[in-house]
Amino acid sequence: MEKIVVKGGKPLCGEVTVSGAKNAAVAIIPAAILVDGVCTIENVPNIKDVQVIVKILEYLGASVTYLDSYTLQIDSRNVKKDSAPHDLMRKMRASYYLLGALLGRFCKANVTMPGGCYFGTRPIDQHIKGFEALGAVVRQDGGVIVVEAEKLCGTNIYLDTVSVGATINIILAAALAEGTTTIENVAKEPHIVDLANFLNAMGANIKGAGTDVIRIKGVSKLSGGTYSIIPDQIEAGTFMVAAAATGGNVLVKNIIPKHMESVSAKLTEVGAKVTVFDDSIRVEGGSGHSGANIKTLPYPGFPTDMQPQIVCLLSVASGNSIVTEGVWDNRFQYVGELLRMGANIRVEGKTAFITGVSHLAGAPVRATDLRGGAGMVIAGLMAKGTTEITDIEHIDRGYENMVEKFKALGADICRVSE
Repeated sequence: MEKIVVKGGKPLCGEVTVSGAKNAAVAIIPAAILVDGVCTIENVPNIKDVQVIVKILEYLGASVTYLDSYTLQIDSRNVKKDSAPHDLMRKMRASYYLLGALLGRFCKANVTMPGGCYFGTRPIDQHIKGFEALGAVVRQDGGVIVVEAEKLCGTNIYLDTVSVGATINIILAAALAEGTTTIENVAKEPHIVDLANFLNAMGANIKGAGTDVIRIKGVSKLSGGTYSIIPDQIEAGTFMVAAAATGGNVLVKNIIPKHMESVSAKLTEVGAKVTVFDDSIRVEGGSGHSGANIKTLPYPGFPTDMQPQIVCLLSVASGNSIVTEGVWDNRFQYVGELLRMGANIRVEGKTAFITGVSHLAGAPVRATDLRGGAGMVIAGLMAKGTTEITDIEHIDRGYENMVEKFKALGADICRVSE
């Protein structure tokens, strides 16, 4: 077992380059199952979730080759299976995208309920609604979802709630379906747009991704091609918050600034200086921060995946802050770890009430989940003394070389074996 050890109090300074988007990669790689040819995917992040989804594709019969550390070549023409091993499926939430991909390819799929970070139940009722509207029959057998159809036919689907997962799964299932599928009240996250752009690059006909309505005209075949994944907005936001939290001065490179607008706005509100360039953002921390009220919302609102990081910053901001979680039921598990470091936070349901303290103190803490783990690293960077973070396998699921990147910015941080 490994842990991350951070000695806090050093402002972060320098430049950091953001990797490819985790949330895009774990949707686009399963989408390669639909491609009747060879597809080359560039800017793939080197993270655990990608490694797991690659293993699943190989189990299914795909040929997956790393052309270099960040480029995958996938040939799915020999995929014959419509189900994957349960132990791999349970390691990540995004494994349920195999439902839409396998259903679109074979008109049947057999997939274990997703794993990954646990923030309460992960209902898939909107996924099921979409599959059934396309003509599939869905049943649950214990922890396994079985989806079958004689054929998939385009239709109109209105999602009762804005769901990233359901939007992606329906796009995957409908790409090769007969006729036109119209999905309303869809999620607009950048990685949904990226998935649609990938499929279009392979020969699909998808319009409207990033708006309230997506229209998919089914095609008979996807033929392959080359595509580059967008930069990771959550990794970018994590470094932006860390720069502000430590009073540093960091240029975050290889990003799409429009994706960062909600994070940039809140950092400006709390007192950081944010300068936006064409494909980078500079964040300067300043001498102190003010409290703020935040509610996480679907894109273009403030991302739920940035909630733990911003709460860590607000824990030492002057005055009071209120952070309301608008996406997940149970995303404040990491707060107990912040309390060990001296934070003053009270959680009531989906709302955290924060009274800023003068400083955090280093302490032994754990990464309760992926983004909570990122928050603990930021807390350690801010704190007086040494912070030891365990359960860091959560962090490795979504951040590529996090320790090395922070070290290059001047942080006193390292991984050690316990």
